[in-house]
Amino acid sequence: MGLFGKIIGALKKTRDNISSKLSALFAKNKLGDEFYDELEEILISADISVTTAEDIIDQIRAEAKAEKLKDREFVVNLLKDVIEDTLCEAEVPEIEYPAVIMLVGVNGVGKTTTIGKLANYFVREKKSVTVAAADTFRAAAADQLTVWADRAKVRIVKHEEGSDPSAVVYDAVSSAKAKKTDVVIVDTAGRLHVKANLMEELKKMNRVVERDYPEAHFYKLLVLDATTGQNALSQARLFNEAVDLDGIVLTKLDGTAKGGFVVSLCGELKIPVVFVGTGEKIDDLQLFDAEEFTEGII
Repeated sequence: MGLFGKIIGALKKTRDNISSKLSALFAKNKLGDEFYDELEEILISADISVTTAEDIIDQIRAEAKAEKLKDREFVVNLLKDVIEDTLCEAEVPEIEYPAVIMLVGVNGVGKTTTIGKLANYFVREKKSVTVAAADTFRAAAADQLTVWADRAKVRIVKHEEGSDPSAVVYDAVSSAKAKKTDVVIVDTAGRLHVKANLMEELKKMNRVVERDYPEAHFYKLLVLDATTGQNALSQARLFNEAVDLDGIVLTKLDGTAKGGFVVSLCGELKIPVVFVGTGEKIDDLQLFDAEEFTEGII
C-alpha cells in the first residue's frame, strides 16, 4: 500500500462517519438554509470546531451563490477545496540540516513510539540520527526509548533517571556536533499540568541547543493523539502558548472517527501538521499532505 493509500486507510473511520451523513443529506435536501445548517452539523460531528465549521460553510455558501451552483456534487467538490485550503493556512516548515527536533506532549499520546518512527523515517532518508532521552522524569522512559532506538538502528544518549534533562541535551548535541550527525531527536517529559515547570525546562533545553549548537535548525513539535479529537485542540493551544510550536505530529489517526479536528488545528491555531502516524509499525509515519488528508475524510 502506498503512502496515499495509508493515509486514506487510516482515515476510514472519519470518512465513514462523514460520508454516510452526506449521503443522507443529499437524498433529502435541496441547496438552501436547511441544507447548509445540516452540512455544518455534519462537520461538527467529525470534530471540526464550531468556529471552523461556520467559516467553511460561509465560504461554501458565498462561492456557490457567486457561481450559481445548484448541483450538490459541485458543493462536495467545493467543500473539499475549502477544507484543503484551510489545512494549507498553516505553513509546514521544511526540515533543514543539521536539525534538532524536540518532541513535546502529554503522557500517553505515543511520544516514545513516535520518536522511534521519526528516527526510522530519517534513516530511510539517508540521514544520521541521535536520540536524546531527556524525559528523565518518567520511570523506565529511557529504557523504552532504547528499544525503539535499537529498532531504528540509531544512537541514543541517556543519563540516570531523575537527572537534569538539559544535561542529556547538552551531551546529545555535543556528540552530534562532533560526529556531524544530521538529526538529533529529543524526548521530553509529558507534564502539561505543571506548565510553569515545563516551560522553564524546555526553555533551558532551548538555551542549551542555541548556545552549544547554534548552526542547528531547531524545531519543536507537539505529539497529539488523534483519538482525543477536540481535546487535542486544547492541548495544542496550551503547548503553543508555552513553547511556540513549529508543528504537530499526529498519532493513532487510524483509531478515530473524529479526524476533523485537524482542520481546526490548521485553520484556527495556524499550527501545521508535519507528520502523521498511520499504524503501529515502525514504517507507519509519513509527511502530512493536505490533499491526501482531504480525500481521506470526504
